[in-house]
Amino acid sequence: MDKNDLTFNKGSFLLFDSKTMPQQIDTPIAHFALTDALINYSGRNNQSIIHFWQTQPLAILGMMDTKIGHFEKAIDVFKDSHHDYIIRNSGGLAIISDPGVLNISLIYPSPTDKRLPIDDAYERMLNFIRETFYPYFPQKTIDAFEVKHSYCFGDYDLSIDGQKIAGISQRRIQEGVAVMIYISINGDQKKRAELLRRFYKIGLDGTEPEGRYPSIKPEVMASLEDIYETKLTVKEVKEKMLTHFDWSEGNYLPELMSDFDEALNKMYRRNKKFLGESYVKNNLN
Repeated sequence: MDKNDLTFNKGSFLLFDSKTMPQQIDTPIAHFALTDALINYSGRNNQSIIHFWQTQPLAILGMMDTKIGHFEKAIDVFKDSHHDYIIRNSGGLAIISDPGVLNISLIYPSPTDKRLPIDDAYERMLNFIRETFYPYFPQKTIDAFEVKHSYCFGDYDLSIDGQKIAGISQRRIQEGVAVMIYISINGDQKKRAELLRRFYKIGLDGTEPEGRYPSIKPEVMASLEDIYETKLTVKEVKEKMLTHFDWSEGNYLPELMSDFDEALNKMYRRNKKFLGESYVKNNLN
């Protein structure tokens, strides 16, 4: 395959950032609804998009997490640690988000007659992260492989010296695709991992399929700040990342907001089903 096909920054991009999104929609659920709306917008308009977002302390659970034997008991772990929790609109397993974690989506058109292959999409994100950090920390190689005993493990876990710093996933809707990553910039990544270790320790009852859920060891995970042994802020990381793109600020046009409203309603329905209407009303609005 021509390696140019894996280039992550071809063409012009629109930037959407939670730091500049309308205040009335800056809620935990809104970031997931906006991602879906941006995927649709990208496909319809042949427009590539970058989406940055952060949250306050938040446990982001996948649909698979709702199937553990003692799910309702296990989510008390998040209440006790003052984390809100949410069920995202895709598969996979739990991750932790907070102000030290940067969530990024690279969103591309993927038309029916020229689909962006799954592996190529993953490689675009991997190349993007490597190109961002290698010039500043050339002595540290970012590898992609499954890091056993990490949370939300997968083939495209990103690690340095065997310690996981990030995980990549994809979401595809009609003629668009989002390649999504959470990356631990600063903060206590081992503490985040310990929180999810307790969640699964309480929640799993032994009836779940073997190997489906992680046996978490916090020591296999770290933040970039810890690994690089230098202070890093999310703001400066975003600035470094944007130097790779020809970008302009995205606008919340009626076309986009129509899709957003529809996706937001779906998120509310999903979370009310699993978490209860009272919790969603009081914590996720």
